[in-house]
Amino acid sequence: MAGEEKQRNTARLDQLLEIQAKAQASWKSNKVFEVDAPVPEDKVLGQKKFFGNFPFPYMNGLLHLGHAFSLSKLEFACAFHRLCGDRVLFPQAFHCTGMPIKACADKLDAELDEQGNRRPVTDSAEAMQAEVEDAAQAQPPQNDSAAAERDPAKFSSKKSKAAAKQGTATTQWGILASNGIPEQDIPKFRHPEHWLKYFPPKAVRDITGLGCGVDWRRSFITTDANPHFDAFVQWQMRTLKKRGYIHRDRRYAIYSPKDGQPCMDHDRASGEGVGPQEYTLIKMQALELPGPLAALKGKGTVFLLAATLRPETMYGQTNCWALPTGDYGAYESSTGEIYIVAARAARIMSYQDRFPETGKAEPILSVKGQDLLGVPLKAPNCPFDRIHVLPLLTISMEKGTGIVTSVPSDAPDDYAALMDLRNKPKLREKFGVLDEWVLPFEVQPIINIPGYGDKAAELMCQKLKISSQNDTKKLAEAKAEVYLKGFTHGTLIVGPHKGQPVQKVKTVIRDEMIKAAQAILYSEPEKRVVSRSGDECVVALTDQWFLTYGQDEWQARTRGLLESMETYGPDCRHDFEYALGWLEQWACSRSFGLGTRIPWDPQYLVESLSDSTIYMAYYTVCHLLQAGDAFTQTPGAEGVSPPTAEDLSDEVWDYVLLDGPLPSSTGIPTERLELARREFNYWYPFDLRASGKDLINNHLSFCLYTHTAIWQDRPDLWPRSMRCNGHLRLNNEKMSKSTGNFKTLDEAIRDFSADGVRIALAAAGDAMADANFEYEVADKAVLRLTKELAWIEKEVWPALAGLRTGPLEFLDQVFANELAIAAHDTHKAYEAMLFNKALDAGYYVLQNARDEYRHACGVSGMHRDLAVQYIKVSTLLLAPIAPHTCEHVWGTVLQERGSVLTAGWPVLPEPDIKVKAMEVYLSKTIRGLRDSVDRALLPPKARKGKAPAHVAQQVVAVDVYVADRFIGWQETALQFMALHLSDGSDVAGFGKLTGSLLEEIRTKDVGGGMSDADLKRTVIPFAKFHWSEALEGGKQMLDVTLPFDEVDITALQRVPDVHTALY
Repeated sequence: MAGEEKQRNTARLDQLLEIQAKAQASWKSNKVFEVDAPVPEDKVLGQKKFFGNFPFPYMNGLLHLGHAFSLSKLEFACAFHRLCGDRVLFPQAFHCTGMPIKACADKLDAELDEQGNRRPVTDSAEAMQAEVEDAAQAQPPQNDSAAAERDPAKFSSKKSKAAAKQGTATTQWGILASNGIPEQDIPKFRHPEHWLKYFPPKAVRDITGLGCGVDWRRSFITTDANPHFDAFVQWQMRTLKKRGYIHRDRRYAIYSPKDGQPCMDHDRASGEGVGPQEYTLIKMQALELPGPLAALKGKGTVFLLAATLRPETMYGQTNCWALPTGDYGAYESSTGEIYIVAARAARIMSYQDRFPETGKAEPILSVKGQDLLGVPLKAPNCPFDRIHVLPLLTISMEKGTGIVTSVPSDAPDDYAALMDLRNKPKLREKFGVLDEWVLPFEVQPIINIPGYGDKAAELMCQKLKISSQNDTKKLAEAKAEVYLKGFTHGTLIVGPHKGQPVQKVKTVIRDEMIKAAQAILYSEPEKRVVSRSGDECVVALTDQWFLTYGQDEWQARTRGLLESMETYGPDCRHDFEYALGWLEQWACSRSFGLGTRIPWDPQYLVESLSDSTIYMAYYTVCHLLQAGDAFTQTPGAEGVSPPTAEDLSDEVWDYVLLDGPLPSSTGIPTERLELARREFNYWYPFDLRASGKDLINNHLSFCLYTHTAIWQDRPDLWPRSMRCNGHLRLNNEKMSKSTGNFKTLDEAIRDFSADGVRIALAAAGDAMADANFEYEVADKAVLRLTKELAWIEKEVWPALAGLRTGPLEFLDQVFANELAIAAHDTHKAYEAMLFNKALDAGYYVLQNARDEYRHACGVSGMHRDLAVQYIKVSTLLLAPIAPHTCEHVWGTVLQERGSVLTAGWPVLPEPDIKVKAMEVYLSKTIRGLRDSVDRALLPPKARKGKAPAHVAQQVVAVDVYVADRFIGWQETALQFMALHLSDGSDVAGFGKLTGSLLEEIRTKDVGGGMSDADLKRTVIPFAKFHWSEALEGGKQMLDVTLPFDEVDITALQRVPDVHTALY
């Protein structure tokens, strides 16, 4: 039985895969997705254009379902607009710029050199065998029978053998093998250019396999391997520099010492989005050098450097903290002073001009934190002449310098730790802390915070009942609250800035200390960052080229773009506003990797996020430049010799993209230049960019900024909308290669068919929260699609001639109205890019309505015209999501001309609210009457101690009482809600009205004498129901009369078998 079920499921999948292959072959041969700007004589009156795009994926591996999820949002939107008759452009390119490919190639090269051009040996023979087995399991099957042997609906989150032993693949060889690359071909990947030739065609295969409507003539790869795109990026960079948006400067940047260059987001193995965190290092002079520190005498003034984010609080220092078990070093600075810090901090400081030699931090003395305890210090702005180093057990040596200032009045951690030492003599004894280092130092009030007083840390510790420095969770809560309130509402009560708000003088005090040589600036990564080459990054003071994002005028113009741009929800808009608020200078050059050379400084390459901001404009013309070849290696691929890269001068780009004058000298014919300009002017701006939300903080915001810089006086060319989605989970678990919960796009298509995958992607979710792709949904999609095909092809179509004809009866009218409602609701959902709702309204709900109609028709059967209309309408509504199956129904079953993809949205009358209301009313009435009859037929309950009476009862008649309108409090409630219903109303809005509604009924004295409790219990459910009805059906649902006559017996007479249904 199980074998038969498996065979049946395989047959269904095979059926869809066969339909899929035929549809895709037809689209390709008919060039359905190839589209150009119309020449004047070919323009279709009233036809709109729609240009959508998706961030080009990085080509260091195969596409997976995470890529497909974001891509599907664009594909569904493009398919919808194409179906509606718009001229749709959907191009797709591939990103190769940056470090990842070069780093992977170099890693493989090193492995092969070490192993003599053979497969690298892993840590153990057992682990190597496990890795081989895992690679074999991950390799895509080479034929259909292999695909049939797997059950795609079953998934185990158990780690693979190699993962269990090693976590993830430890070699680049193993990673490539897991992508299904034959072992004999892997050595080719030691050369970066081979990656550029191997993975882009695989991506084309997978995107095409999904059925996406891509115009592949406009595809390309980045880097100087594509000289035409290279010329475009050089023009972009020169234009930005000419307009003052690129400057050379020394700035702090996340930096990879191994790679010798800044490590930007796309160059990172971990830590994407992490930026530099600036600290003020307080120079605390050692007044004595006891114990091991005596070795530093005569070598220079010794300072302990304490990292702080709150330099304005130094007026309240009582001591300094060190970790007793921590490892510290004394380092000679470039000024001749001696700095005592943790080794990690010293390494970072060596890249910030603090030591004599960049990148070199050799201690002249190494000590333990215990050796620092008791050292007397002179601290800037401190109220005491000398303070001492004390032990703090919660210091992290991976954050800051390992030395921490102590301000117990405004730092809960400091207060708790100081109280521990003051109140626990044994703790002092344990670390050799003398009483005179602790007891004389009282908490010093320095900042007044309304509601918290001038000792906010002490107040919060008492409030949260913090008993020691080990109450880390409570201390974190106290710290967050005190620091926030202190900055936003605090006022200094000591020092030269007494009476000033903290947020006003914070940087002033910092700058004063730096000027007085009492402090220095220091930056480190906010969190750990690892480059693609495996190097832990630092923050370096780098001399390089920067894009000056954040300039007041530039930012204001970009915010204006955001205001006019559709973001499909407030969450997305808020994230953009936040990104534009913090985004400042961005390093746009680097020394290592693949890409385009900075045209005026060719020792540098353009950083990988900076060449990816306006390439959407290149889409509009690249087919004319590259002659249809993504690699520009086949001149004349379309019978037309493309221009050379040398022909693409700045004057050419200015003419095509900026409406500049015709170039005075170029090898490109004027006719081709005019054609390129027409293409750009027709398609730009782009109408939609679909992307993951993680790109808002960099790529997408850079895109907005660069558009307002290049086309600064042409807001009509700025992006019109951006749609962002969350990450994709797989079967409610995080997608991860290391756990085995991972699926490439190619595997998914072979397991579920393209339409099965597309339906599961549409059902996965539309919000910015993480979505979920479920194998079960994809599996059920295969079953549902093939069942629907069987019903159409084997039941309805052969029996079409025998179906009922003639005038439409009431049930026919109801179903015809359901078709209109489905078309209306589905169109609305597609327009809002709510594809889960579109799938629900145009597929699930409509099929349910069809099933109810078939059941209600009974023996009389469906009306022939409606059966055909249902097939046509349902096919069109589903076509953007499941185009292959719909193409089959449209052409093979319905024998319609042309492709379903361009057939046009179904033309149906507006939904008839009256018919819908009558249908709902009758359904409820019949259901209510049936329940009443059932209750009437129940035998009477037996009396205590007596057997129940068996009396046969029969219902012979039903009396139905109706009113012609709502009256009293019901009328008042409906009229009140009608006054407050608007286009922006929602379910939550009802809750805000309830108090006013009840007050209105009391004021008009139409409550019938009900108590307040009874009034609330009676009115609210009635009002809430009708409010929901109005949200769906419009304000007319709040009329005090029904849109039809309940007494109209003909309404019931038009419903077959009402009597039978009741009795």
